[in-house]
Amino acid sequence: MAMSFAPRPDAEIGGMRALLDISREQFGRMIEVSAKTVERWEAKRARRAQVTSGATRLSELAEIIELGRTVYTDDGLREFLRTPMAAFGNRTPTQLIQAGDAAKVIAILAADYEGSGF
Repeated sequence: MAMSFAPRPDAEIGGMRALLDISREQFGRMIEVSAKTVERWEAKRARRAQVTSGATRLSELAEIIELGRTVYTDDGLREFLRTPMAAFGNRTPTQLIQAGDAAKVIAILAADYEGSGF
């Protein structure tokens, strides 16, 4: 059974970045915006609903975070995102997200959630 994970409405940009333990530059690359844009969002404590630039990738990243927290833990999610995987051509999930292939990461997490794993 496929599950749909909607990000919590109170999830802020800074909170997402802090959970992933990545720099503004890395976060910006993931969602195709500049580090300065990420800094502005954080300074305004912008909620994802207020963000239009990079919205699709930001939504995908929020889904990855929610699903990853459900499948693993916060620490487990961080480890998952940094671990090269054969299913990803020995790239890390973070590298895939940055390349615009977040759907593959979501698929792996969903398979892990459903117990079929890769």
